[in-house]
Amino acid sequence: MSDALKGQVAIVTGGGRGFGQEIAKGLAAAGAAVTVTSRTASQLDETVAAIEAGGGRAVAVPGDVALQTDWDRVVAETEAKLGPITLLVSNAALSDPAGPLYEIDADVWQRTLEVNVMGAVRGARAVLPGMVQRRSGRVIIVSSGAALAAGPYTSPYRVSKTALLRLAEIMALEVKDFGVSVFSIHPGVISSTMHHSATMTEAGRKYIPHFAEMAQRGATDIRLAAKCCVFLASGQADALSGRYLSATEDFETLARRADEVRERDLQVLRLTPLVPPRMGAPQGSAQRP
Repeated sequence: MSDALKGQVAIVTGGGRGFGQEIAKGLAAAGAAVTVTSRTASQLDETVAAIEAGGGRAVAVPGDVALQTDWDRVVAETEAKLGPITLLVSNAALSDPAGPLYEIDADVWQRTLEVNVMGAVRGARAVLPGMVQRRSGRVIIVSSGAALAAGPYTSPYRVSKTALLRLAEIMALEVKDFGVSVFSIHPGVISSTMHHSATMTEAGRKYIPHFAEMAQRGATDIRLAAKCCVFLASGQADALSGRYLSATEDFETLARRADEVRERDLQVLRLTPLVPPRMGAPQGSAQRP
């Protein structure tokens, strides 16, 4: 245990397994009190038990990130048991379904957006008013390296993760005058339930068998995601609010070079056109207010 995050209160979604569980454990080990939430209560109990065994403080509040009523309850219980929320880590996500866009059921596609994108939106709506009022707080949105490039047969996942990059940028601009910071991160690649579920279905085996192979061949140390979140929660990277960081890269050096990052407008979602826009024409995503 350390006291680097002593006094902080965090909510971690998808906190019952994988990256979410490790991030929750890392935050608690650094001194934060943590609420973990997901739809599976038994997994949450395991996370809380592990945190408490290490001397940390945590509570489990089951909920569906796609439901605003559940978010309101998670926030209310967290504040009642742990205190005002200083950090939200939006980690919960779905990776299914796999296949060509024209074969994927639209309702299943929409469910991925509801969890991955609207889950982050609803979470932000639930915690940001308090953070803005207190003029302090941080939001970390777990995106993916998949957001940086197009790839076939994973459109719901890639589109949702790309949307999270822009969401973090916009949120950061909206709350920067209130002492609140927002980040999007790539946590790494692990042999996780998400990867296995994507490859244990008939569609997954047909269209994306490389997902499981990639996770097994190049699995990331899961503790890096926790380390990155602890670093961001500490405030040492607030100058990079709105930017995308990868837990697998040297994010501490990136924070030290924040002035250069801002000056060159790096670590953001952008389109680099071949032909410069005509005078007076909109400049797309490369233009930032």
